[in-house]
Amino acid sequence: MRRLILLRHAKSDRPPGLRDLDRPLNPRGRQAAPLMGRYLADEELRPDLALVSPSARTQETWEAVAAALGAVRTETVRTIYEAPASALLAAIRSAPDEAGRVILVGHNPGMQDLAVKLVGRGDAAARNRLRTEFPTAAVAVIDFEAASWSEIGWGGGTLERFVRPKDLAADLDE
Repeated sequence: MRRLILLRHAKSDRPPGLRDLDRPLNPRGRQAAPLMGRYLADEELRPDLALVSPSARTQETWEAVAAALGAVRTETVRTIYEAPASALLAAIRSAPDEAGRVILVGHNPGMQDLAVKLVGRGDAAARNRLRTEFPTAAVAVIDFEAASWSEIGWGGGTLERFVRPKDLAADLDE
């Protein structure tokens, strides 16, 4: 079995004059990221490998999440920066097979599109919610009955859970 964890970066700021790639997290994002890290740790959803976009907001999100998870092999993958679902799938398919659990930290709209296209089964309410939103710092956990990452494809996954920061802390908005 393969377990894919999709994590959209936490809420970011838009300071004037900064390139999109350099945008940092805003205060709400700096609250949500460690919250999601603690959730992943508490639920024993520790990845073997993290594939992270090179943007400042994804790197900062991952650093805050990883602090709760302990050491995780991390690769910065340029091709997932603001990438479409097909490019995200290509990055996942290239993951080494010894990594049974992979987390991808990236951006919308590609992240939501990827999740919707990968999921063929799972809780109907969670799948419907995933189709309508993938807010900042949200996590989708998708399981695949596959021996290799190269085997996964559209519709082959089971949505195990979809969790938003506001599901864990009512005072956090998307």
